[in-house]
Amino acid sequence: PSLPEEAGAPPLRWVAETAEDGAAEAAAADSAAPSASGERPAPEAHTAPDDRGTADVAELADALDDASLAAKPKAKGTKTAERTDMREHVNCVFIGHVDAGKSTFCGQMMLSTGQVDERSMQKYEKEAKEKNRESWFLAYIMDTDEEERAKGKTVQVGRAHFETATKRYTILDAPGHKNYVPNMIAGACQADVGVLVISARKGEFETGFERGGQTREHALLAKTLGVRLLVVVINKMDDSTVEWSEERYRECCDKLSPFLRQCGYNLKRDVIFLPISAMKGINVLTRVPADVCPWFQGADDRCFVQVLDSQPPMDRKPDAPLRLPIIDKYRDMGTVIEGKIEQGTLVEGARYVLMPNRTRVVVDSVALDENDVPTAFGGENVKVKLRDISEEDIKPGFVLSDVAHPAPVVRRFEAQVIIVELLEHKSIFSAGYTAVLHCHAIAEECSIVELTAEIDKKTGKRSKKKPMFVKSGGVVTCVIDVEQSICVETFDVCAQLGRFTLRDEGKTIGIGKILKIIDASADEAKKD
Repeated sequence: PSLPEEAGAPPLRWVAETAEDGAAEAAAADSAAPSASGERPAPEAHTAPDDRGTADVAELADALDDASLAAKPKAKGTKTAERTDMREHVNCVFIGHVDAGKSTFCGQMMLSTGQVDERSMQKYEKEAKEKNRESWFLAYIMDTDEEERAKGKTVQVGRAHFETATKRYTILDAPGHKNYVPNMIAGACQADVGVLVISARKGEFETGFERGGQTREHALLAKTLGVRLLVVVINKMDDSTVEWSEERYRECCDKLSPFLRQCGYNLKRDVIFLPISAMKGINVLTRVPADVCPWFQGADDRCFVQVLDSQPPMDRKPDAPLRLPIIDKYRDMGTVIEGKIEQGTLVEGARYVLMPNRTRVVVDSVALDENDVPTAFGGENVKVKLRDISEEDIKPGFVLSDVAHPAPVVRRFEAQVIIVELLEHKSIFSAGYTAVLHCHAIAEECSIVELTAEIDKKTGKRSKKKPMFVKSGGVVTCVIDVEQSICVETFDVCAQLGRFTLRDEGKTIGIGKILKIIDASADEAKKD
């Protein structure tokens, strides 16, 4: 069973409303007009849909006044340079079992695209040699922590950037060890493309794919967390136990395919298999030579970067209300937050609201890859400096939102859940079951209030009678309570804020999507 495709979800309909007044608005309109270079206009304010209730007249006027700030330029002397680079931004998360070669592959990408200078590489090679780990020098590009280098295990999600002629990419190097799955989730929830790294070396593939290996859990989590394309790279093809063997490559692909289909991937549309050697950089930036791999020379056989560049643009919903889940925050001459814009447009100088604490803030500056920009769009990882709030009042999982349409603050909701595999000593999923809910940057304790219906996996029909329990492999709709208020959306409104994972005792037991918000604390706070 799999979650419905995003393309099948009802479109989000917002009634656009301009916020203009006098000469200031005329100037803003001129600056928002598309230029010859293809620059996108500033976003318009929005009015909430009818089914969200009628707000108080004074509060609505205040909200529209706040939204109008998005059209007003910054004070003279502080204006950021106009943005000219409008290439699409894509986030790629590298996942897979420990020792599959993820960090080495990421390091090779940085080296091949010219992001690391020769002097730095000499330093990494010398350091790796001193530790008797000569083959780890590429991984040192991403694994900057001394503990990570000493153990050879990635702990935190590494981040780096590279560019091609048509797109800009952010690399997210996720840890492969099962103890650090929560960190992997934090990286995968930001990603558009998943790169599942598989070791072709005899014994290593089997260890990662068998029960207890992280290959299965990472592939499943990537699908749940919104990864739209999965590039499966069969790494270490140059190993002495493989020697670019087509038989070994096909064996790995054939064993992975049924499981990926079971996770919900469409193998023809969503999955691409590639043979590579991350250590030697073969089939990464340029296609593998015919004398090295004669059987991978068809018209559709491309190298890794060609596969990424050939993907069609993604729908980022630039006109939808802003949703920016916060993944990190710190002080740097002011309060700075980091996160990925899931939908909408972020404008420098505009006023927004931080949910769930409903604090009004002003965006002082927006940075992409350390460069200040006047606007940022859906899919881009940004650093935002905020005014009118302290760093201590922000937590990961908060959502920066439009003032007129804030993200719902929720304690209870109804969801559809696929039970993947329950624990041996907790083999029944029923009312009262407790787990940890992961949704975008949130990790919150939750409990099952009641099961509302069981869903037939073949027909998709809901049962009329409420089930008492379900076991592994079942699909059920249920009501879920969380201990603390969280910011989420229904799946059809904002898919990235409507997906979640249930984990128990360090193991993924279920994946789901939010169907209906039962307790919207934000609406209650408005009425109060």
